[in-house]
Amino acid sequence: MRRRAFLPALALPLVVAARAAPSTKITRIETFYWQSRDDADFWPHWTWIRVHTDSGHFGIGETYPYGETEASLIHTQAARFLMGRDPTDIERIWADMYHQFDYRVAGGTEMRVISAVDLALWDLTGKLLDAPVYRLIGGKSNPSVRIYNTCFPHKYDFNKEPEQIMREVKEAYGVQAIKIWPFDGAARRNQRQFITDADIDAALFPLRKLRENFGSNIEILLEFHSNWNLTSAIRIAKAVEPYRPMWLEDMLMPGNFHQYRQLAEATPIPLTIGERMGGRMAFQQLLETRAAKYVMFDVCWCGGLSEARKIAAMAETYQLPIAPHTAGGPLLFYASTHLTTAATNVWIQESCQRFYEKDWPAMLANPIVPRDGVVTAPDLPGFGMQVKPEVWDHPKVVRRVTEA
Repeated sequence: MRRRAFLPALALPLVVAARAAPSTKITRIETFYWQSRDDADFWPHWTWIRVHTDSGHFGIGETYPYGETEASLIHTQAARFLMGRDPTDIERIWADMYHQFDYRVAGGTEMRVISAVDLALWDLTGKLLDAPVYRLIGGKSNPSVRIYNTCFPHKYDFNKEPEQIMREVKEAYGVQAIKIWPFDGAARRNQRQFITDADIDAALFPLRKLRENFGSNIEILLEFHSNWNLTSAIRIAKAVEPYRPMWLEDMLMPGNFHQYRQLAEATPIPLTIGERMGGRMAFQQLLETRAAKYVMFDVCWCGGLSEARKIAAMAETYQLPIAPHTAGGPLLFYASTHLTTAATNVWIQESCQRFYEKDWPAMLANPIVPRDGVVTAPDLPGFGMQVKPEVWDHPKVVRRVTEA
Protein backbone atom coordinates (compact mmCIF):
# COMPACT_ATOMS: atom_id res chain seq x y z
CA MET A 1 0.00 0.00 0.00
CA ARG A 2 1.30 3.46 -0.87
CA ARG A 3 2.12 5.69 2.13
CA ARG A 4 -0.49 8.31 1.21
CA ALA A 5 -3.16 5.64 1.14
CA PHE A 6 -1.85 3.91 4.26
CA LEU A 7 -2.03 6.89 6.63
CA PRO A 8 -5.73 7.64 6.03
CA ALA A 9 -6.44 3.93 6.39
CA LEU A 10 -5.04 4.03 9.93
CA ALA A 11 -7.63 6.64 10.92
CA LEU A 12 -10.50 4.99 9.04
CA PRO A 13 -12.00 2.89 11.90
CA LEU A 14 -12.50 5.94 14.12
CA VAL A 15 -13.85 7.99 11.23
CA VAL A 16 -16.40 5.29 10.46
CA ALA A 17 -17.30 5.00 14.14
CA ALA A 18 -17.73 8.76 14.45
CA ARG A 19 -20.04 8.87 11.43
CA ALA A 20 -22.06 6.01 12.88
CA ALA A 21 -22.48 7.61 16.32
CA PRO A 22 -26.11 8.52 17.01
CA SER A 23 -27.08 12.17 17.35
CA THR A 24 -27.91 12.46 21.02
CA LYS A 25 -28.59 14.94 23.80
CA ILE A 26 -28.16 14.84 27.58
CA THR A 27 -31.50 14.35 29.33
CA ARG A 28 -30.81 13.22 32.89
CA ILE A 29 -28.16 13.50 35.60
CA GLU A 30 -27.87 11.11 38.54
CA THR A 31 -25.49 11.17 41.49
CA PHE A 32 -24.68 8.38 43.93
CA TYR A 33 -22.70 8.53 47.15
CA TRP A 34 -22.49 6.96 50.59
CA GLN A 35 -22.45 8.91 53.84
CA SER A 36 -19.68 6.75 55.31
CA ARG A 37 -17.05 4.27 54.18
CA ASP A 38 -18.63 1.85 56.63
CA ASP A 39 -21.97 1.91 54.80
CA ALA A 40 -20.93 -0.87 52.39
CA ASP A 41 -18.46 -3.72 52.24
CA PHE A 42 -16.54 -2.07 49.40
CA TRP A 43 -15.33 1.00 51.39
CA PRO A 44 -17.15 3.73 49.41
CA HIS A 45 -15.78 7.27 49.66
CA TRP A 46 -16.55 8.71 46.25
CA THR A 47 -19.34 10.42 44.32
CA TRP A 48 -20.52 8.88 41.07
CA ILE A 49 -22.33 10.80 38.37
CA ARG A 50 -24.31 9.13 35.60
CA VAL A 51 -25.02 11.25 32.54
CA HIS A 52 -27.93 9.86 30.49
CA THR A 53 -28.93 10.66 26.91
CA ASP A 54 -32.05 10.35 24.78
CA SER A 55 -30.36 7.50 22.90
CA GLY A 56 -30.40 5.31 26.01
CA HIS A 57 -26.66 5.51 26.64
CA PHE A 58 -25.06 6.71 29.87
CA GLY A 59 -21.57 7.58 31.04
CA ILE A 60 -20.11 7.24 34.55
CA GLY A 61 -17.96 9.92 36.17
CA GLU A 62 -16.36 10.04 39.60
CA THR A 63 -14.79 12.34 42.15
CA TYR A 64 -14.17 12.28 45.90
CA PRO A 65 -14.18 12.57 48.94
CA TYR A 66 -17.08 14.90 49.88
CA GLY A 67 -20.18 13.20 48.48
CA GLU A 68 -22.93 15.50 49.63
CA THR A 69 -21.03 18.67 48.67
CA GLU A 70 -20.07 17.38 45.24
CA ALA A 71 -23.53 16.00 44.47
CA SER A 72 -25.16 19.28 45.48
CA LEU A 73 -22.98 21.33 43.12
CA ILE A 74 -23.61 18.87 40.30
CA HIS A 75 -27.38 19.25 40.59
CA THR A 76 -27.57 22.96 41.41
CA GLN A 77 -24.94 24.22 38.94
CA ALA A 78 -23.43 21.64 36.58
CA ALA A 79 -26.73 20.13 35.42
CA ARG A 80 -27.81 23.37 33.74
CA PHE A 81 -24.67 23.32 31.60
CA LEU A 82 -25.37 19.76 30.54
CA MET A 83 -29.08 19.41 29.79
CA GLY A 84 -29.75 19.35 26.08
CA ARG A 85 -26.05 19.39 25.15
CA ASP A 86 -24.33 16.94 22.83
CA PRO A 87 -22.19 14.87 25.26
CA THR A 88 -19.43 14.47 22.67
CA ASP A 89 -18.71 18.23 22.76
CA ILE A 90 -16.38 17.55 25.67
CA GLU A 91 -13.94 20.43 25.29
CA ARG A 92 -16.68 23.05 24.84
CA ILE A 93 -18.57 21.82 27.89
CA TRP A 94 -15.36 21.79 29.95
CA ALA A 95 -14.47 25.35 28.95
CA ASP A 96 -17.98 26.67 29.64
CA MET A 97 -18.13 25.07 33.07
CA TYR A 98 -14.65 26.25 34.03
CA HIS A 99 -15.35 29.80 32.87
CA GLN A 100 -18.51 30.00 34.95
CA PHE A 101 -16.95 28.37 38.01
CA ASP A 102 -13.89 30.63 37.76
CA TYR A 103 -16.04 33.58 38.79
CA ARG A 104 -16.34 31.79 42.13
CA VAL A 105 -12.64 30.82 42.22
CA ALA A 106 -12.18 27.56 40.31
CA GLY A 107 -10.71 24.79 42.41
CA GLY A 108 -11.88 22.65 45.29
CA THR A 109 -15.40 21.35 44.79
CA GLU A 110 -15.79 23.15 41.47
CA MET A 111 -12.77 21.42 39.95
CA ARG A 112 -13.79 18.07 41.39
CA VAL A 113 -17.24 18.42 39.81
CA ILE A 114 -15.73 19.40 36.46
CA SER A 115 -13.53 16.31 36.73
CA ALA A 116 -16.50 14.01 37.40
CA VAL A 117 -18.55 15.47 34.53
CA ASP A 118 -15.61 15.27 32.15
CA LEU A 119 -14.97 11.61 32.96
CA ALA A 120 -18.65 10.79 32.44
CA LEU A 121 -18.60 12.46 29.01
CA TRP A 122 -15.52 10.52 27.92
CA ASP A 123 -17.09 7.27 29.12
CA LEU A 124 -20.30 8.14 27.31
CA THR A 125 -18.52 9.14 24.12
CA GLY A 126 -16.63 5.86 24.08
CA LYS A 127 -19.92 3.99 24.44
CA LEU A 128 -21.54 6.04 21.67
CA LEU A 129 -18.60 5.24 19.37
CA ASP A 130 -18.29 1.64 20.61
CA ALA A 131 -14.60 2.21 21.35
CA PRO A 132 -12.38 2.12 24.46
CA VAL A 133 -11.36 5.60 25.54
CA TYR A 134 -7.65 4.96 25.01
CA ARG A 135 -8.42 4.56 21.29
CA LEU A 136 -10.03 8.00 21.26
CA ILE A 137 -7.03 9.74 22.84
CA GLY A 138 -4.18 8.32 20.79
CA GLY A 139 -4.30 4.54 20.83
CA LYS A 140 -2.17 1.94 22.55
CA SER A 141 1.23 3.48 23.29
CA ASN A 142 1.65 1.10 26.24
CA PRO A 143 -0.08 -2.29 25.95
CA SER A 144 0.58 -2.69 29.68
CA VAL A 145 1.33 -0.20 32.45
CA ARG A 146 3.76 -0.77 35.32
CA ILE A 147 2.31 -0.27 38.80
CA TYR A 148 3.36 0.13 42.41
CA ASN A 149 1.46 -0.80 45.55
CA THR A 150 0.16 1.84 47.96
CA CYS A 151 -0.29 0.35 51.43
CA PHE A 152 -3.87 1.19 52.36
CA PRO A 153 -5.09 -0.72 55.46
CA HIS A 154 -5.53 -4.36 54.54
CA LYS A 155 -3.68 -7.29 56.15
CA TYR A 156 -0.51 -5.79 57.59
CA ASP A 157 0.69 -2.47 59.04
CA PHE A 158 3.39 -1.05 56.79
CA ASN A 159 5.01 0.67 59.78
CA LYS A 160 5.56 -2.71 61.44
CA GLU A 161 5.58 -5.38 58.70
CA PRO A 162 6.22 -3.71 55.35
CA GLU A 163 8.16 -6.76 54.15
CA GLN A 164 5.01 -8.89 54.45
CA ILE A 165 3.09 -6.56 52.18
CA MET A 166 5.94 -6.37 49.69
CA ARG A 167 6.36 -10.12 49.63
CA GLU A 168 2.66 -10.71 48.96
CA VAL A 169 2.30 -8.27 46.07
CA LYS A 170 5.64 -9.33 44.61
CA GLU A 171 4.90 -13.05 44.65
CA ALA A 172 1.20 -12.92 43.78
CA TYR A 173 1.13 -10.05 41.28
CA GLY A 174 4.71 -9.35 40.23
CA VAL A 175 4.64 -5.85 41.73
CA GLN A 176 8.15 -4.55 42.39
CA ALA A 177 7.51 -1.20 44.10
CA ILE A 178 5.83 -0.11 47.34
CA LYS A 179 4.69 3.28 48.68
CA ILE A 180 4.64 4.03 52.41
CA TRP A 181 4.27 7.16 54.59
CA PRO A 182 6.16 6.43 57.84
CA PHE A 183 6.72 10.11 58.74
CA ASP A 184 3.03 10.99 59.06
CA GLY A 185 2.89 9.93 62.72
CA ALA A 186 5.59 12.46 63.65
CA ALA A 187 3.73 15.14 61.72
CA ARG A 188 0.58 14.51 63.74
CA ARG A 189 2.43 14.47 67.07
CA ASN A 190 4.33 17.67 66.35
CA GLN A 191 1.46 19.48 64.59
CA ARG A 192 3.59 19.59 61.43
CA GLN A 193 5.96 22.15 62.97
CA PHE A 194 9.22 20.24 63.58
CA ILE A 195 10.83 16.80 63.52
CA THR A 196 13.37 15.35 65.97
CA ASP A 197 16.17 12.82 65.61
CA ALA A 198 14.05 10.30 67.52
CA ASP A 199 11.12 10.91 65.16
CA ILE A 200 13.35 10.30 62.18
CA ASP A 201 14.91 7.16 63.58
CA ALA A 202 11.48 5.65 64.31
CA ALA A 203 10.21 6.51 60.84
CA LEU A 204 13.20 4.86 59.17
CA PHE A 205 12.25 1.44 60.60
CA PRO A 206 10.09 0.28 57.63
CA LEU A 207 12.71 1.49 55.14
CA ARG A 208 15.37 -0.55 56.92
CA LYS A 209 13.12 -3.62 56.93
CA LEU A 210 12.41 -3.34 53.21
CA ARG A 211 16.05 -2.91 52.23
CA GLU A 212 17.17 -5.72 54.55
CA ASN A 213 14.67 -8.12 53.00
CA PHE A 214 14.75 -7.10 49.34
CA GLY A 215 17.90 -5.05 48.83
CA SER A 216 17.85 -3.12 45.56
CA ASN A 217 15.41 -5.55 43.91
CA ILE A 218 12.45 -3.33 44.78
CA GLU A 219 11.62 0.37 44.60
CA ILE A 220 10.51 2.30 47.69
CA LEU A 221 8.34 5.37 47.25
CA LEU A 222 7.79 7.82 50.11
CA GLU A 223 4.57 9.80 50.53
CA PHE A 224 4.39 12.83 52.86
CA HIS A 225 0.83 14.19 52.34
CA SER A 226 2.14 17.79 52.29
CA ASN A 227 2.76 17.64 56.04
CA TRP A 228 6.09 19.43 56.34
CA ASN A 229 7.69 22.84 56.27
CA LEU A 230 10.81 23.34 54.16
CA THR A 231 13.27 23.01 57.05
CA SER A 232 11.81 19.71 58.22
CA ALA A 233 11.52 18.40 54.65
CA ILE A 234 15.22 18.98 53.98
CA ARG A 235 16.13 17.24 57.23
CA ILE A 236 13.98 14.23 56.35
CA ALA A 237 15.33 14.08 52.80
CA LYS A 238 18.90 13.93 54.07
CA ALA A 239 18.00 11.13 56.49
CA VAL A 240 16.38 8.88 53.85
CA GLU A 241 19.04 9.32 51.17
CA PRO A 242 20.92 6.10 52.16
CA TYR A 243 17.76 4.08 51.47
CA ARG A 244 17.56 5.32 47.87
CA PRO A 245 13.81 5.90 47.53
CA MET A 246 12.46 6.35 44.02
CA TRP A 247 10.88 9.64 45.04
CA LEU A 248 9.74 11.99 47.80
CA GLU A 249 6.08 12.78 47.19
CA ASP A 250 4.28 16.02 48.11
CA MET A 251 6.47 17.00 51.06
CA LEU A 252 5.25 20.63 51.10
CA MET A 253 1.83 22.20 50.64
CA PRO A 254 0.64 22.57 47.02
CA GLY A 255 1.48 25.93 45.48
CA ASN A 256 4.80 26.48 47.27
CA PHE A 257 6.67 26.11 44.00
CA HIS A 258 9.75 28.17 44.84
CA GLN A 259 10.14 26.37 48.17
CA TYR A 260 9.86 23.10 46.27
CA ARG A 261 12.71 24.34 44.10
CA GLN A 262 14.84 24.89 47.22
CA LEU A 263 13.99 21.39 48.40
CA ALA A 264 14.95 19.93 45.02
CA GLU A 265 18.31 21.68 45.20
CA ALA A 266 18.93 20.31 48.71
CA THR A 267 18.62 16.58 47.89
CA PRO A 268 19.52 14.24 45.03
CA ILE A 269 16.29 12.27 45.59
CA PRO A 270 13.74 13.13 42.88
CA LEU A 271 10.57 14.94 43.92
CA THR A 272 7.06 13.95 42.88
CA ILE A 273 4.56 16.81 43.05
CA GLY A 274 0.98 17.49 42.11
CA GLU A 275 -1.52 14.98 43.51
CA ARG A 276 -3.91 17.61 44.85
CA MET A 277 -3.34 20.30 42.25
CA GLY A 278 -6.08 21.32 39.84
CA GLY A 279 -5.87 22.71 36.32
CA ARG A 280 -3.08 23.05 33.78
CA MET A 281 -2.18 26.60 34.84
CA ALA A 282 -1.09 25.44 38.29
CA PHE A 283 0.96 22.68 36.69
CA GLN A 284 2.53 25.18 34.32
CA GLN A 285 3.84 27.15 37.31
CA LEU A 286 5.15 23.93 38.84
CA LEU A 287 6.93 22.90 35.66
CA GLU A 288 8.55 26.31 35.26
CA THR A 289 10.31 25.93 38.64
CA ARG A 290 12.02 22.70 37.45
CA ALA A 291 11.44 21.24 40.93
CA ALA A 292 9.55 18.06 39.99
CA LYS A 293 11.14 15.03 38.38
CA TYR A 294 7.83 13.14 38.23
CA VAL A 295 4.50 14.86 37.58
CA MET A 296 1.58 13.44 39.55
CA PHE A 297 -2.09 14.30 39.08
CA ASP A 298 -5.44 12.77 39.94
CA VAL A 299 -7.95 12.69 37.09
CA CYS A 300 -10.81 13.03 39.61
CA TRP A 301 -9.31 16.26 40.98
CA CYS A 302 -7.22 17.94 38.28
CA GLY A 303 -10.06 18.57 35.81
CA GLY A 304 -10.79 15.12 34.43
CA LEU A 305 -9.27 13.27 31.52
CA SER A 306 -9.38 16.32 29.28
CA GLU A 307 -7.17 18.34 31.61
CA ALA A 308 -4.97 15.39 32.58
CA ARG A 309 -4.08 14.85 28.90
CA LYS A 310 -2.95 18.46 28.63
CA ILE A 311 -0.95 18.27 31.85
CA ALA A 312 0.73 15.08 30.60
CA ALA A 313 1.58 16.79 27.30
CA MET A 314 3.02 19.79 29.15
CA ALA A 315 5.15 17.47 31.27
CA GLU A 316 6.42 15.78 28.13
CA THR A 317 7.62 19.11 26.73
CA TYR A 318 9.78 19.39 29.85
CA GLN A 319 11.04 15.82 29.28
CA LEU A 320 9.29 14.65 32.45
CA PRO A 321 7.30 11.45 33.06
CA ILE A 322 3.85 11.24 34.63
CA ALA A 323 2.82 8.98 37.53
CA PRO A 324 -0.96 9.23 38.09
CA HIS A 325 -2.45 9.11 41.57
CA THR A 326 -5.21 6.47 41.87
CA ALA A 327 -5.87 6.02 45.60
CA GLY A 328 -9.56 6.89 45.27
CA GLY A 329 -12.57 5.21 43.73
CA PRO A 330 -12.58 2.53 41.03
CA LEU A 331 -13.32 4.75 38.02
CA LEU A 332 -10.24 6.78 38.90
CA PHE A 333 -8.15 3.67 38.30
CA TYR A 334 -9.93 2.72 35.07
CA ALA A 335 -9.69 6.23 33.62
CA SER A 336 -6.04 6.58 34.65
CA THR A 337 -5.22 3.26 33.01
CA HIS A 338 -6.75 4.42 29.73
CA LEU A 339 -4.66 7.59 29.93
CA THR A 340 -1.42 5.76 30.72
CA THR A 341 -2.16 3.27 27.96
CA ALA A 342 -2.27 6.13 25.45
CA ALA A 343 0.39 8.50 26.88
CA THR A 344 4.03 8.33 25.79
CA ASN A 345 5.67 9.66 28.98
CA VAL A 346 4.52 7.23 31.69
CA TRP A 347 6.86 6.20 34.51
CA ILE A 348 4.57 4.15 36.76
CA GLN A 349 0.98 4.11 38.06
CA GLU A 350 -0.39 3.72 41.55
CA SER A 351 -2.48 0.73 42.66
CA CYS A 352 -3.78 -0.58 46.01
CA GLN A 353 -3.75 -4.25 46.97
CA ARG A 354 -6.81 -3.73 49.15
CA PHE A 355 -8.86 -2.49 46.20
CA TYR A 356 -8.35 -5.38 43.80
CA GLU A 357 -8.41 -8.06 46.52
CA LYS A 358 -11.26 -6.84 48.73
CA ASP A 359 -13.30 -3.82 47.60
CA TRP A 360 -13.62 -4.07 43.83
CA PRO A 361 -14.67 -7.75 43.65
CA ALA A 362 -17.63 -6.84 45.87
CA MET A 363 -18.88 -4.17 43.47
CA LEU A 364 -17.43 -4.67 39.99
CA ALA A 365 -18.03 -7.44 37.47
CA ASN A 366 -14.58 -6.93 35.92
CA PRO A 367 -12.06 -5.57 38.47
CA ILE A 368 -8.64 -4.79 37.02
CA VAL A 369 -6.06 -7.02 38.70
CA PRO A 370 -2.30 -6.70 38.12
CA ARG A 371 -0.33 -9.51 36.56
CA ASP A 372 3.47 -9.60 36.24
CA GLY A 373 3.59 -6.15 37.79
CA VAL A 374 1.42 -4.47 35.14
CA VAL A 375 -2.22 -3.72 34.32
CA THR A 376 -4.05 -3.35 31.02
CA ALA A 377 -7.02 -1.19 30.05
CA PRO A 378 -10.26 -3.06 29.26
CA ASP A 379 -11.03 -3.40 25.55
CA LEU A 380 -14.62 -2.38 26.17
CA PRO A 381 -16.53 0.76 25.15
CA GLY A 382 -15.80 3.83 27.26
CA PHE A 383 -13.67 3.18 30.31
CA GLY A 384 -15.05 -0.36 30.49
CA MET A 385 -15.88 -0.35 34.20
CA GLN A 386 -18.83 -2.68 34.79
CA VAL A 387 -20.61 -1.95 38.07
CA LYS A 388 -22.71 -4.78 39.48
CA PRO A 389 -26.41 -3.83 39.09
CA GLU A 390 -27.17 -4.19 42.79
CA VAL A 391 -24.60 -1.51 43.69
CA TRP A 392 -26.72 1.23 42.08
CA ASP A 393 -29.60 0.17 44.35
CA HIS A 394 -27.52 -0.36 47.48
CA PRO A 395 -29.68 0.18 50.60
CA LYS A 396 -27.43 2.96 51.93
CA VAL A 397 -26.60 4.78 48.70
CA VAL A 398 -27.78 8.40 48.48
CA ARG A 399 -29.23 8.88 44.99
CA ARG A 400 -30.36 12.17 43.47
CA VAL A 401 -31.78 12.84 40.00
CA THR A 402 -32.13 15.93 37.80
CA GLU A 403 -34.06 15.65 34.54
CA ALA A 404 -34.53 18.00 31.63
